[in-house]
Amino acid sequence: MASQPLTEYERKRLENIKRNAEMMASLKLQSKAVELNSAIKRDRIEKKGYKITPDKKPKSETPVIMRRSLRTRGLPPDPSTAKGLEDDQMPAPLKTPSTIPSKVPIARLGPLSFEEAYIGDSYDRVLIDSVMDMLDNTSLGKKGLVGSGGSFDLDSMVLKEENIARVMPGKILHLRFFPCDDRSMIVAGNKFGNIVFWDVDSEGSDGIYLYQPHTAPISGISIQPFNLSKVFSSCYAGLVRLLDFEKESVDLVHSSDNVIFSLSQRPQDANSVYFSEGHGLLNVWDTRAGKSSRSWVLHDDRINTIDFNPENTNLMVTSSTDGSACIWDLRKINAGRPKNLMVVNHKRAVHSAYFSPTGNCLATTSIDNNVGIISGADFMDKSVVYHNNQTGRWISSFRAIWGWDDSSLFIGSMKREVDVISVEGSTRSLQSSDMSAIPCRLAVHPQKVGTLAAATSGGQIYLWTQS
Repeated sequence: MASQPLTEYERKRLENIKRNAEMMASLKLQSKAVELNSAIKRDRIEKKGYKITPDKKPKSETPVIMRRSLRTRGLPPDPSTAKGLEDDQMPAPLKTPSTIPSKVPIARLGPLSFEEAYIGDSYDRVLIDSVMDMLDNTSLGKKGLVGSGGSFDLDSMVLKEENIARVMPGKILHLRFFPCDDRSMIVAGNKFGNIVFWDVDSEGSDGIYLYQPHTAPISGISIQPFNLSKVFSSCYAGLVRLLDFEKESVDLVHSSDNVIFSLSQRPQDANSVYFSEGHGLLNVWDTRAGKSSRSWVLHDDRINTIDFNPENTNLMVTSSTDGSACIWDLRKINAGRPKNLMVVNHKRAVHSAYFSPTGNCLATTSIDNNVGIISGADFMDKSVVYHNNQTGRWISSFRAIWGWDDSSLFIGSMKREVDVISVEGSTRSLQSSDMSAIPCRLAVHPQKVGTLAAATSGGQIYLWTQS
């Protein structure tokens, strides 16, 4: 088939292409572009400190190291590397202690005196005298922890400027009120192993007393139910210590090669401490004998919280990173194959599980953005409330706690508020322009209805009270 003759347009187009190619060849643009590209590469390499030779390619002076996260290596996260959000590191407007150290001393394993463990310019006995005064004047110190059971008015709760303080450096991991009838004293622990006592009702001083009983993140704090002068604490370094205000000493209760993730005490058992070690092991430590009386492997992963039913103290609930919360009957746990009474499953790690003040309800908090509410006979009625629990690496995980009755739960919020979840599923918030950081860990005063403490990852505590 004969080829079609070129149109005038096609002929001119081919002539233009030929003419442009000849012009490019005469200007030697292609070779100049290659030279320029080589010069740019050489300049970049020389700026990085490599020596170039004609017959040798640049080679790095140090080997390339492939970095792998702790998660991909199957290791637990290292909380000591968390530095907190910048906003949470800003000092609170009022009541900042005179001394917040940038470096902390190394605590010995053996007993420490209160003076040795104290961090500050000068040591005095004001805190010891205050605690002993509470012990003498509070009937609760003799009969154990109980909830006040009173109802509260959310609209009457306020945050006053004088009730805001940056009490310690770093992320606060645990928070408790002393169960005293007529006094507000808070104890908190941080990621550096510090324990702080804030006597809110202190007169003539800021009421903030900082101690260093541990050198690793605090994993649990428990006030002796039968004696307010004894405060137990645990840390990720595998230590359990007792701050004894009567002896004015910090004693070593237990030392383990495993990480201790949580700690609690059974309300009717003054001589035992319950704590979790490693991957799912629960240990019951006899403080009189100085040894373990019982131990069980209850979960496939770390146990994050341990709590006891206030009405039936034989019932214990544990929450775990394995995605479950389990209720156990301490009278029926088999040493070989423990059998739980009930299990609450979540899609991801469960950070907390707590019984309500009457013991009739249970609340679970999971990183799957759900708060579980379990109630009814034998805890068979289950409901789920959505809540954003994605705190990330820098903020302590949220843990929903019960208020002073079985009607409401309190939990932190990424909006710098305290969310209040009713058992019916509705949510309200405690808001204040003075709350400049995200409240992570919460505690309610067991004897003062409407008194709520909210701690942040920057060492601040916001104290809400009922007006």
